[in-house]
Amino acid sequence: MHVMAVSTVSEAGFWDSLKKAYGKLPKGAKWSLAVSSTDGTKAVNVIVHESVDGVKGFFEEYTGPFATTEYFEADAANAVGLPK
Repeated sequence: MHVMAVSTVSEAGFWDSLKKAYGKLPKGAKWSLAVSSTDGTKAVNVIVHESVDGVKGFFEEYTGPFATTEYFEADAANAVGLPK
């Protein structure tokens, strides 16, 4: 499934931590998209994984101290341009 992680960034360390997380994805996970607002205070990440809880556990380990993040299963059937 595609999991959306939508973050409100409160600390500058978020971006460095996100880069570290990218290199340590759980087995079977794929990072499809990472995009930021121009001011760096919002981030949307799309990760393919077997569960929302799995993405949340992984993502919070790296970014939890630096942002508040909400997690959702993406509606892949109605998405436009969603990477596979």
